[in-house]
Amino acid sequence: MASFRSRIVLISSYLLRANSSHYGHLEGLGGNIFRRCSTTVTSEQRVLKLEEEEGNQIWDDKIANIQHEYDVAKRRFLKIPEAIKEMPRMDPKGIYVNKNLRLDDIQVYGFDYDYTLAHYSSNLQSLIYDLAKEYLVNELRYPDSCLEFKYDHTFPIRGLYYDKSKGCLMKLDFFGSIEPDGCYFGRRKLSRSEINNIYGTRHIGRDQARGLVGLMDFFCFSEACLIADIVQHFVEAELEFDASYVYEDVNRAIQHVHRSGLAHRGILADPHKYLVKNGQLLRFLRMLREKGKKLFLLTNSPYYFVDGGMRFMLEDSLGHLDSWRELFDVVIAKANKPEFYTSEHPFRCYDVEKDTLAFSKVEAFLPNKIYYHGCLKTFLQITKWNGPEVIYFGDHLFSDLRGPSKAGWRTAAIIHELENEIQIQNEDSYRFEQAKFHIVQELLGKLHATLPNSERSEAYKSLLVELNEERQKARCTMKTMFNGSFGATFLTDTGQESAFSYNIHQFADVYTSKPENFLFYPPEAWLHVPYDIKIMPHHVKVSSNLFKI
Repeated sequence: MASFRSRIVLISSYLLRANSSHYGHLEGLGGNIFRRCSTTVTSEQRVLKLEEEEGNQIWDDKIANIQHEYDVAKRRFLKIPEAIKEMPRMDPKGIYVNKNLRLDDIQVYGFDYDYTLAHYSSNLQSLIYDLAKEYLVNELRYPDSCLEFKYDHTFPIRGLYYDKSKGCLMKLDFFGSIEPDGCYFGRRKLSRSEINNIYGTRHIGRDQARGLVGLMDFFCFSEACLIADIVQHFVEAELEFDASYVYEDVNRAIQHVHRSGLAHRGILADPHKYLVKNGQLLRFLRMLREKGKKLFLLTNSPYYFVDGGMRFMLEDSLGHLDSWRELFDVVIAKANKPEFYTSEHPFRCYDVEKDTLAFSKVEAFLPNKIYYHGCLKTFLQITKWNGPEVIYFGDHLFSDLRGPSKAGWRTAAIIHELENEIQIQNEDSYRFEQAKFHIVQELLGKLHATLPNSERSEAYKSLLVELNEERQKARCTMKTMFNGSFGATFLTDTGQESAFSYNIHQFADVYTSKPENFLFYPPEAWLHVPYDIKIMPHHVKVSSNLFKI
């Protein structure tokens, strides 16, 4: 191209000189100047036309090359490459590391109860949902028709955000942008144009983010579904409503279900329906005791609920132990996290038999005693357990892990969905779609870089449409392998990390699906961040090169 332009410059200069010398000695200034200019312009037009034709040919060749690459890839799309089948699988029960951790430095293990030590069945979400909707109708005077709502386990995932100002329930990516196919108003998915009309852009700025509330723990499934159902109901009934009131009321109802003990009593009334027996947990706790580790339980739940649940889960495995309490050096219930980490609330000793709290000051944690309330400051003063030697296990990234992380404790996030999502990512069919997506994305990047909008040919437009359709098909296929509404908990539809992954990256030193997965690692193991980590260490990025010749 450069050499062609050089030739054009030389030819143009020659023509100008020739025209000038030819007319200079024959004609005066008069009308012949016009003829000289006309001849020069005509010559330049020919040159520009030649340049344009050669330029178009170059663009056409580039588009043809991209089309050829795509045609080759499509033939390989017909069969899963052997290279994908040979790729290593991630361990669904593995421990994944965000920050290097030496387990031989850990002397104290702390645990939350709900969804950490206690494993629940999917029936619990329906129970919480039903109790909360009854509270909305009976106490907050919501329409009686709300009682007809049914919990939809296929709709929500953990880690969603609700916009209290606009009423949208959405999934965000690692950088705070709205997932295009993961934004709902009620139960209706918004189109990209609707998202742009509402927010102006997919990226949620700092000011807009103040109006978002994160739904991060395992109880948020019921909350997210109930919020969406109520918004949808008000829209269909053509009732005016304020989106912030919907959140405040639903959150109040969910909190009432927990604090009133309605959910606790419902679970203990039928533990076989809601709780999962777990002998592996007992093995893990006993192993830690045998290695000389200190153990404590720190939960917001009341003691009677924890006691009933632990007895049921471990009753087949306790053996010579009189009580699960013998496994722990300290048991603290109704701790009121996350305020526990910042307040100066005193501890109270709880009388199990009388169901009363003592009035005397707690200056030591005595064996086989139960304590209520308290704060981190007093806890550290009494135990003398230094931050780096303590690891705390919890499922709620904000209430359970943010406080300990800031206090210097090591943190372990318990994410039950992790096991299933890794199993899906390990499947050849998922990796196949991920690789297809990557190569189509790469070809689209090349195509967009070929020429400006004003010069785009029919071949360009046809290829653009075909690539976009193939990309969208791969995205939809990957998404529905996880959840039809919002896709994967940890990933966006494009295979990048979600905002939930960002929070895990921020507040969890390690994460796994269950505490007892630590049984597969010796207590003195060194857990290292993978050398080739992108963001989340359990993710495998499938290369588009698998489809190339």
